[in-house]
Amino acid sequence: MEEMLRVGVISSTHGVRGEVKVFPTTDDPQRFKELKEVTLDAGREQLVLKIQNVKFFKNMVILKFEGYDNINDIEKYKGKDLLIHRDQAVALEEGEYFIVDLIGLTVITDEGETLGTLTDVMKTGANDVYVVEMPSGREVLIPVIDQCILNVDLEAGEVKVHLLEGLLDL
Repeated sequence: MEEMLRVGVISSTHGVRGEVKVFPTTDDPQRFKELKEVTLDAGREQLVLKIQNVKFFKNMVILKFEGYDNINDIEKYKGKDLLIHRDQAVALEEGEYFIVDLIGLTVITDEGETLGTLTDVMKTGANDVYVVEMPSGREVLIPVIDQCILNVDLEAGEVKVHLLEGLLDL
């Protein structure tokens, strides 16, 4: 399992005083109010940044970091990920998983057949959808509903699914 979890991506600067607009990659952007620091993945290095101020604008979070007081200090970090340690993450309910933990799991049908590898999780309005790449390269979309997702076993690296009629049809 990944030790660090992505909570956002710096999309652009905001003003000239070192603030940045962050696209949140967490289900609850309000969690930024509780964070004291984040780790910036700058490529070759990771920098721990202390959060000085948090604001919200539309679907973005505006952050101000201690020690970054003008646009030139922070501009070079556009497009970079903001990470937290797993122990800083919100507590998950039973049956909830971090997407990073699901990617790469082997998907097996309730008939024991290996369907493929879980490659992505799509967020939709009603429910999430697992994207499964079959060995042929074809993708299958499986809705994350109780009728389809029978079991997720992170330790075994498997997701057991029931394929509803028509899911494999073209």
